[in-house]
Amino acid sequence: MPPTLEVECTAADCEIDMFELHYTYDMPDDVGVADFSCPYCGGTDCLEEIEV
Repeated sequence: MPPTLEVECTAADCEIDMFELHYTYDMPDDVGVADFSCPYCGGTDCLEEIEV
């Protein structure tokens, strides 16, 4: 099963609190939170991985 990355946006003015990224097997192994932006506010440095 491909990995799932759970992410939270910590921007004070953003209304999204958490979202999940579901990868395919084609995604490179070194992909992480820094490679994405918040789908709501567009921020990049406000994203943090949620450790489950």
